[in-house]
Amino acid sequence: MPIIKSAKKALKRSRVLEERNLKIKSEMKIAIKAIKKAVVKWEEKLDGLLDIAYSKIDKAAKRNILHKNNAARKKSQVAKMIGVK
Repeated sequence: MPIIKSAKKALKRSRVLEERNLKIKSEMKIAIKAIKKAVVKWEEKLDGLLDIAYSKIDKAAKRNILHKNNAARKKSQVAKMIGVK
């Protein structure tokens, strides 16, 4: 455990940021899994799910949780699942 006051604050801040990052990352993964399930079941609401997934992926890239190329690759894979060109 840190002893210096600034190190304690830094530890507290890093835990808060880690929690926030994990929340955003898990929301993104949930959105992608929802698309996978919808594709398997041939559901009609894929466009709405695609918009949500793109939004979550872009948010993660904007906050440097994902690299921009990784985000682009994930968006491409999601679009390929649905069949969007």
